[in-house]
This record gives sequence, structure tokens and C-alpha cells, in this order.
Amino acid sequence: MNNYFILLAAGKGKRFKSKMPKQYTYYKQKQIIFHSIDKAVNSQLFKKIILVINKKHKKYLNKINNNKTVVIYGGNERYNSTLNALKYLKKLSPENVFVHDSARPNFSLKLLDKINNKLKNNIAVVPVLKTNDSVKFVNNQTKLNLDRNNIYLAQTPQAFNFKILYGLFKNNYNIISDESSLFINNGIKIKFIDGEKNNFKITNNEDAKKKELNLKYGIGFDIHKLKLGKKLYLGGLHIPFHSGLKGHSDGDIIIHAVIDSILGAINKMDIGKFFPSNSSKYKNVRSTNMLRRILVILNKNKSEINNIDINLICEKPKVSKFRNKIIKSLSKFLKIDQSKINLKGKTVEKLGLIGNEKAIACEVITSINKYDK
Repeated sequence: MNNYFILLAAGKGKRFKSKMPKQYTYYKQKQIIFHSIDKAVNSQLFKKIILVINKKHKKYLNKINNNKTVVIYGGNERYNSTLNALKYLKKLSPENVFVHDSARPNFSLKLLDKINNKLKNNIAVVPVLKTNDSVKFVNNQTKLNLDRNNIYLAQTPQAFNFKILYGLFKNNYNIISDESSLFINNGIKIKFIDGEKNNFKITNNEDAKKKELNLKYGIGFDIHKLKLGKKLYLGGLHIPFHSGLKGHSDGDIIIHAVIDSILGAINKMDIGKFFPSNSSKYKNVRSTNMLRRILVILNKNKSEINNIDINLICEKPKVSKFRNKIIKSLSKFLKIDQSKINLKGKTVEKLGLIGNEKAIACEVITSINKYDK
């Protein structure tokens, strides 16, 4: 695999009425730009994702939680932004490059796979839609009826042989609406494939309202006794405390409850199915390693986390003292923004094992969105 993904996000989006640029507004629970970044990462088709932004917009970009995305600055026009990305990629000797418009967040992983497969025997692959409407051409006094069977609406991502695309860009000085225009202008064959109706471009505020969330919810719960002298892990973070949690693994009840809540949301039973407590393989294993495996399953299920709400039930340690650090740790391991994680500390008024500081419990509710049919 020697593919690279260029995500064009340097536009101003003047028709979109917002205090911040369109690509950084929230859509389906996260910034528009991150739908494309996350899908490119989850597809596992690309060595790097080149995110091209306007230098003035850097302050709007949320933290990127993957090591595949490189941020560079674009130009005044789409053509300039694409050329900047191609120049950056030249040193990496790519074979193929996908170019996508960040204002199209709803493409599917299936479309990426289809494009990639067609690239094996073609130098340019472009998804298109046919129109069901009657099409007219009007230019001053000229009015023509056009045959809609010959009309194609081009979408992105568009994919190309890198050397050919780069060569065309170096020899072009005209403004173009998309990369495939250069191939057409130079008489080079393009493989057109069926696009997706849901892969529409968000141009104005009404477009942003065209969204369908396929939400699912899962509940997780875990409780462990405390053991004097053992290390305490909560949310993947080592918490200084006189006792740790008994368990077959490291006893991280927050991670365990999160795992169960994710599995519940995607109908994959429970943590015991994947990490049985009678298996020596998982003896003293870090719970964060267990979480990584579950996130792979979540991605294969074509789902993403919308938000997580956590109740940590204990007398001590005081949650307020470590709340922000635990949230930051969870954000790192879950690869989601910290704003999607809520952590509350609860006591049981000195009742039972928890009230006597002999145990800690945790309950979690997670909502996920199945984004790709």
C-alpha cells in the first residue's frame, strides 16, 4: 500500500453563515473536518493524511488524535492548495493519491475500498452521480436542452496516479474546479464509478441539517475490592494511593466499564467474552491494551463514540483531584476529544464495602453512532 490522502480544508465557505469556517463547525457530534480524517484513518488504506488548511484557521482546529495526519497550509485557490500538498508528498514517493473536499463528510468506507480497487487497473478514478432532473444550458441568449444521460455530477474523493497528477499540475496555470478537470482537459482517460447520494457537499446551513444519526447506547459496570500495596489504575492513569484494585488484569474499573459499555452499544456481549478471567494470557495485563482491541472491533463495526458518561463510586481517592487528568488519559486511549467524556465522583454515604473504603465501583453509559451502512 502506497496511498496518500489529501484533505482540502483551506476554503473560506462564504455561503455558510457561521462565526467560524464551515469545516470546523460541528456536524453529527464532531467538527466536519474530522469525519473525513477519521474515515481515512479507519480505512487503513493510507500511509499519511495531508490536511491542507488556511493558516488563519489554525485556531479553530481541534486536537488531532492520530499520528498519520500532517497539517500544511494551502493557497488562495483550490488549485494552489492541492499543488502545495502534492509538492509535500513528492519527497515520500507516493504511488497513488486521493484528493477529498472536507465539505463532504458523509462518504463511506465502502466507497474508499471501491475507488482503491479500481485504481489497480486505472490511473484516475472519480465517483459520479447521474441526474434525474432535466438539464438546461443558458448563456446570454443561448438556451439549450441537454441530454441528462450525458450529465455526470462529480464527487470526491477522487484518486489518481501521483506522478501523472503532479505532472499535470506543474504544467497548468488555470483555475480548476476539481482535479479530474486536468485529466479531461488533457484528454486522459478517467474511470467513472457510481458515487453515493449521501456524499453531498455541505455548502450552506441547510445542507448541514441533512444528517441522520444512527445512535446506539451501552451500559457498563464494574466493581473490585481494594488491596493494600497494589498500584491503582483509573482510566489508564496511575493514581497515587495506598491501595490498588484486585483483578485478573490491572483492575482498572473505569476502562473495564467503558469496554463493557462499548460492547453493549454494538451488541458484542461483554468483556469476559474477549478477556476471560480464567486465561493466564490476560493475567496482570494492562486494561489499556484490552481497550485497544475493543476499539479495533468498534472501527470494524463502522461506529464511532459520540460521548461517554462515567460515575466513579468511591469514598477515596477524591475524584475531583484527578478528574481532568483521568479525562485526558481516557481521551488519549479512546482517541476522542476530551469534550466527549464526562466523569462524576459519587460516594455511598459510608455504606457497605465501598463506604468502608474496601472497594471501588464504576458505571458507564456510552453512545455510539454507526456512521457507515
